[in-house]
Amino acid sequence: MRILFCGDVVGRPGREAVTGRMPALRRTLALDFVVVNGENAAAGFGITEAICRELFAAGVDVVTTGNHVWDKREIIPTLDAEPRLLRPANFPPGTPGRGAHAYALADGRRILVVNLMTRLFMDALDCPFRAVDAALEGNGLDAAVQAILVDVHGEATSEKMAMGHHLDGRASAVVGSHSHVPTADAQVLPGGTAYQTDAGMCGDYDSVIGMRKDIAVARFVRKMPGERLAPADGEGTLCGVFVETDDATGLARRVAPVRLGGRLMETRPEA
Repeated sequence: MRILFCGDVVGRPGREAVTGRMPALRRTLALDFVVVNGENAAAGFGITEAICRELFAAGVDVVTTGNHVWDKREIIPTLDAEPRLLRPANFPPGTPGRGAHAYALADGRRILVVNLMTRLFMDALDCPFRAVDAALEGNGLDAAVQAILVDVHGEATSEKMAMGHHLDGRASAVVGSHSHVPTADAQVLPGGTAYQTDAGMCGDYDSVIGMRKDIAVARFVRKMPGERLAPADGEGTLCGVFVETDDATGLARRVAPVRLGGRLMETRPEA
């Protein structure tokens, strides 16, 4: 199975980077499934139903989220109604929406997507390690599920790395989101799980993690409340991770970073 995970979509530049390039990427990389973290897609804070529809229409199969999932409160009913939109699985029981779901491809193969949020320097949610173990119970890599992708939305690289090793051999891919900066550690772990600490953002990199640099720098320099943060509006870069799995085992054959457009040095996997 050929899978693409794209990191946090930040504002209009991020949306345009994804929607403008996704149809061609699906063709050139022969992608079977695409997951995008969309929690910053609505002007940098949250996501709306209309943006979800825009991403789905462009060829995105599933949208994951993170700590900004509730920033646009109108998304709450959509989280219950739309199985292709996930929120972190380790929110407390009774929280609207779902944190994991198995999706069927047109050819009958199935992929389980799990959305997690870590706890170091983040909100005090339920344990993500227990949450992912619960999500994988009865949904392991076997005849029923041919691939498992885990989006680990978190601040600390150590916690995301620990999750990768915790799931090594049990998931096809564990990829981090949230930091908005792509890491250079794409690898297949010893047990066969593809891993990258952070996929990076889809957005304008002439910025401070996607936000206008003048506003962000002023906040650091003056240490005073100021103008509300707003997304930078230059050309966006699409950042993601490409994973190819073995349908017989569900484990990764290869993993490669993807960076297209904008200011970063471009890289893409061979088809």
